[in-house]
Amino acid sequence: MSKVVYEGWMVRFGRRKIGRSFIHMRYFVLETRVLAYYKRKSLGNMVPIKTLFIDGNCRVEDRGLKIHHGHMVYVLCVYNKKDKYHRIMMAAFNIQEALIWKEKIESVIDQQQDLNTANGNMLHASFLAKAGTNADGNASSSDRESLASAEDEEVTNRTMIRRTTIGNGPPESMLDWTRQGDSVLSNQSTSDEVFSRKHWRLVRCQNGLRIFEELSEADYLPRSCSRAMKAVGVVEATCEAIFELVMCMDGTRFEWDSSFQYGSLVQEVDGHTAILYHRLQLGWFSMLVWPRDLCYVRYWRRNDDGSYVVLFRSREHPNCSAQPGFVRAHIESGGFNISPLKSRNGRTRTKVEHLMQIDLKGWGVGYFPSFQQHCLIQMLNSVAGLREWFSQTDETHTVPRIPVMMSISSGSVSSKKGGKSHDYSNQSIPLDEESDEDEDCQIHEPEEMMDSVKAENAMKQPDEDPLDQLDLSSFSGNLRRDDRDNIRDCWRMPDGNNFKVRGKTFCYDKTKIPAGKPFMKLVAVDWFKDVKRMDHVARRQGCAVQVASEKGLFTLVVNVQVPGSSHYSMVFYFVSKPLVSGSLLQHFVDGDDEFRNSRFKLIPSVPKGSWIVRQSVGSTPCLLGKAVDCTYIRGPKYLEIDIDIGSSTVANGVLGLVFGVITTLVVDMAFLIQANTYEELPERLIGAVRVSRLELSSAIVPQLEPNTSTE
Repeated sequence: MSKVVYEGWMVRFGRRKIGRSFIHMRYFVLETRVLAYYKRKSLGNMVPIKTLFIDGNCRVEDRGLKIHHGHMVYVLCVYNKKDKYHRIMMAAFNIQEALIWKEKIESVIDQQQDLNTANGNMLHASFLAKAGTNADGNASSSDRESLASAEDEEVTNRTMIRRTTIGNGPPESMLDWTRQGDSVLSNQSTSDEVFSRKHWRLVRCQNGLRIFEELSEADYLPRSCSRAMKAVGVVEATCEAIFELVMCMDGTRFEWDSSFQYGSLVQEVDGHTAILYHRLQLGWFSMLVWPRDLCYVRYWRRNDDGSYVVLFRSREHPNCSAQPGFVRAHIESGGFNISPLKSRNGRTRTKVEHLMQIDLKGWGVGYFPSFQQHCLIQMLNSVAGLREWFSQTDETHTVPRIPVMMSISSGSVSSKKGGKSHDYSNQSIPLDEESDEDEDCQIHEPEEMMDSVKAENAMKQPDEDPLDQLDLSSFSGNLRRDDRDNIRDCWRMPDGNNFKVRGKTFCYDKTKIPAGKPFMKLVAVDWFKDVKRMDHVARRQGCAVQVASEKGLFTLVVNVQVPGSSHYSMVFYFVSKPLVSGSLLQHFVDGDDEFRNSRFKLIPSVPKGSWIVRQSVGSTPCLLGKAVDCTYIRGPKYLEIDIDIGSSTVANGVLGLVFGVITTLVVDMAFLIQANTYEELPERLIGAVRVSRLELSSAIVPQLEPNTSTE
């Protein structure tokens, strides 16, 4: 059996014959001679969906970034150069994982090439031995050294080329300011050479950044266009993490870029080049100065030293014409240069350079240098924003996202500017050519999708059996339900989308999604008090559990126990159809306490209340079985969970703070079973409840039957 070199979940990326892209999560396995992927983790003799034989003729082609429904994925294409139509397209949500796979596959290819070379050398040596070694044409030592150096150079070049990720290169008119003094400049345009021979001077130090200004004057630029300026700073994060954050154009950018208002994708040219629409938030006399927007080409590459370069330059596009209420600014040159530094005291360090040369356009801008400088410094300060974002964020993994912009063409761009309008439609044709003819989705995928849907239906049948028709009048609790706002001492069901849960791809990209509708229905809430702690409240005569049992329904009882001079219990009754065998809920209900403690989760929230209470409670999900003592009581058609808040010093302290102002609080609670595997995802709420401005005086003393716990 072949040795497994590397394995794990990756994205299966491709395009259908109609041109639409698709992604599927697949389990990839790389062996010493074969790359294969499976619908789920390979066990035993499972047959792969597709395999690719690995030999010295195989290549790994970097396809760069592709965008699917706003998600950016890093795509690799593995193929045999003798048969390019037999290939596998794979992708990852973060560039680190894609680079690991690329390196592993290339190492296997190199091993096969070395094996073939060794076999060839043996045959060649055998041939020379037979031909005789005394011939006049014996090779000299210098010849042998030349041959050896040529072989070493070939290996070195092969490695260096593979480490470089540049795609088709930057557009011809884009100025690559990162290659100052590089010999490659001899192949570039004259304007690029002039631009690259700039000299810089330090003009200020601000927010821990050094800010430079170019010394040379550009005669070919209008007066309103500022000199190029760049900010240089050090960020304690990896180049890959910084690069992924820079490429994002979603809400995350508001946290580090103060000049950002909105961004979207206009057109994806290839994996390394895209046309973007970008609105600036400059904040300089906004009552008098119109806001600015941009339409520009963004190109990126990864260099052989592990650094990343992102370049900007303005372009016109028929689907991104000038917008009413905005002045279209022009980026002459700009971008980021993200390069690794040596670590210090065990901390990863990266140098980030951000350059911008921009013409803000508009009437009289050239006569107000303070406006230009204010706006430029604000944009350059994003480097400080990056540094602070990483220093204050524990979870640095980001999923690059960029919204796709709907066409806003007015048909006036090309007519106004004539030949200056750039048509990228021809450059986009290769995207359709990337359609995998090996598509498992076009032949086998419908069957796989049917199997997947059936499996998910089996796992989630309870939430697909609607309980909306359930007659709630037969269920009663002493705390009343009221769906109106600003009502006191009552409960209601909040919108499930207020809570974020793990999505289907959480195992790979940590994405969370709105929870949606719970799969169990909250039918009643009790508010009890007594001189002692109240356990196993489901035994109370006439409670909602017994009513649900008579109707053939299953009940999950959550008993939140609050200690004090008087003990209180808030009891929630969630009902559903009978348990489906094999579902996650069934495993939880019939599992042992260790499994239950590791899965039962609470998501709290305080929509209305004082700031200090909202901060103390937070909205971070909590595994209750790990934080406090939970007792599980399994009945014939119910499971009761008694949650002793007083068993945790931390929880007791927060509770003391909350109890003092409970009559002014609106508290949301969502309960769910944590999903840990791809098959269990996405997570769904068991149920959710909103308790509004609770009155302690409304609690009643329950009449409990003698305790006859069944577990």
